[in-house]
Amino acid sequence: MRTYTLTAVALVSALSSAPTAYAWGAAGHEIVATIAQIHLPRPVLNLVCDILHPSLNLSSPSARAAHSYPPCSLAPIAAWADQIRSKPQYRYTASMHYINAVDDDPPEECVFPGPQGWQGKSTANVFAALGTPQVLRALDGDMHQPLHMSGREKGGNGARVTWNGRVTNLHSVWDGLLIAQSLRSVPRNYSRPLPGSEGVFVEPHLRGAIYDGYIRRIMHEGLTVGGRLDEESRTWLECPQAPSTSEPTKSGYTLPQRVQALLGLDLASALGMTTPAGAERGWDDDVLCPYAWAAPIQKLNCDLPVWPHELDLPGTHPSDVAPEIDEDGKDMAASAEATARPPRHPDLVELDTPAYAGKIYQEWVVERLLAMAGVRLAGVLTDIFADAAGDLYA
Repeated sequence: MRTYTLTAVALVSALSSAPTAYAWGAAGHEIVATIAQIHLPRPVLNLVCDILHPSLNLSSPSARAAHSYPPCSLAPIAAWADQIRSKPQYRYTASMHYINAVDDDPPEECVFPGPQGWQGKSTANVFAALGTPQVLRALDGDMHQPLHMSGREKGGNGARVTWNGRVTNLHSVWDGLLIAQSLRSVPRNYSRPLPGSEGVFVEPHLRGAIYDGYIRRIMHEGLTVGGRLDEESRTWLECPQAPSTSEPTKSGYTLPQRVQALLGLDLASALGMTTPAGAERGWDDDVLCPYAWAAPIQKLNCDLPVWPHELDLPGTHPSDVAPEIDEDGKDMAASAEATARPPRHPDLVELDTPAYAGKIYQEWVVERLLAMAGVRLAGVLTDIFADAAGDLYA
């Protein structure tokens, strides 16, 4: 089992002082953190809460018995890395929220990384963050937002579009507007607690947030046994060459095979698993494989596509625009004066449409990515704290 330095523990401890943010970006990370918390073994969550709130003294059996469960929520700290990235002492972490391939050009060509590799330093991106105290943030959403994996137009920040008639950019649509729309579309029955064993498993971790109904829907329709995400969720924590077996928990939800391995069934060692193909890139091993996890997410920029083809219709892409010719027949773009002018912009593409937003909603694209991020975060936290937590079945 992977061992981590105390820097990971130090990060979680530091998160306790982070203020709560209220933008959807923060809410999206809170949704991921809540899904992760639902899947954490009780001893692991107790240990994490004890680190976040030392006054709880949860290392004492009597103190644990005196507190209700769960003793804390991970949601309020989920957006910490976004909140501190602009502070001088943390500016070095800004590039750890994404990884951009130099040759990436969706929707026609999604390369990862491509012949010219990644933009920026190889030690300062979302993959490298997985080997540092940024591990929680790296898995808490950023790696599962497809445009954080794209090298074009700064992950879509430079691609101007409209949403419901208002000017925005493609990155903002994926960072917030799609989920904000989904929150408004949650069926009313999810405003009530889930019943039975399902409710016992989920409801203690909800705290009256605006997205509670959304989490109920993701859990009930997606991650429950027989749900639309059930089968594939069993593979979300697998690394290349890992076996694919999983059993339902007593609650009716499945824990992916890799979580089961982290809960004490050390299948990787028992089966003599070999090093996965992604290991040569310096990030993947048989327990944590960010490259293998992120590559399919990056491909969504072309396959879905996340990057609309409408942005590249003839006459809208810079390479399709006819050059301006001066009186001497010279290309004006070749002059310093011309290149200093702002680039031309095509008519903006509206994305709040049945063909774009409607397709994403119907195919549960965003819900799948949030659930995947939550399950993977739970697996990594379990791996980090399993030894210190003791008996994971207590």
